[in-house]
Amino acid sequence: MTHPAFEAQLDAYLDGELAAPDAAELEQHLRACPECSRLERRRRALSAALRDQLPRFPAPDTLRAGVRAGVRAEAGRRARRRAPSWGALAVAASLALVAFGSRQLALRGAAGEAITNQVLASHVRSLMPGHLTDVLSSDQHTVKPWFNGKLDFSPPVYDFAGAGFPLVGGRLEYVDGGPVAALAYRRRQHVINVFLWPADRGRTAGPRAATRQGYHLLHWATPAYAYWVASDLGLAELGDFVALLQRGDSAAAAVR
Repeated sequence: MTHPAFEAQLDAYLDGELAAPDAAELEQHLRACPECSRLERRRRALSAALRDQLPRFPAPDTLRAGVRAGVRAEAGRRARRRAPSWGALAVAASLALVAFGSRQLALRGAAGEAITNQVLASHVRSLMPGHLTDVLSSDQHTVKPWFNGKLDFSPPVYDFAGAGFPLVGGRLEYVDGGPVAALAYRRRQHVINVFLWPADRGRTAGPRAATRQGYHLLHWATPAYAYWVASDLGLAELGDFVALLQRGDSAAAAVR
């Protein structure tokens, strides 16, 4: 089984877009993990096959000549007339669509960046004395009911003490202007915060993986919930924890 945290970074690594410290950590993991190493080799082979085996069709000379003639004719018409041609209007419309699409992408990127920063700030704030939990309990049947009446949804709560990730408790947090559930877990001396809220609220933007100020943040969305996990725990163990969460959700969905 591959580790989700490293799998989320693999494409950026293969494209040479991963930061040097994260790339070094990923390379160390690939040397030690046969499953992830096999995945990396398969993706490299697929990329090479796409480059080498997909057919390429050069444009015929007649098409090239026709395009050049059309460009010259359009340039001549523009020089003779001040009024814009339909071709010019089409170009302008295309540019407007590109600009609009770029703006939408920029807005989504800015929204994802804002949520990432808010999750990180909430995680760091929770590490201050007395801020980690509003309800202190390792019993999921105590923590889950505590949210009743405080949120308009009932967050799933799991205890992974048997796997070495005991539940510590829960609290309320605010992300992107709305209340969300925060669940606290421990792995030895490391705190793991899980932030979640209903996916239908629309606040699901953000990178799948990020590292800020020494903290790792992992993000994914299911049909029911948007999840963020934050911790200074190593990525391999944090990926194991994420896999436990995802298996817990899958088991709960199967029961429903």
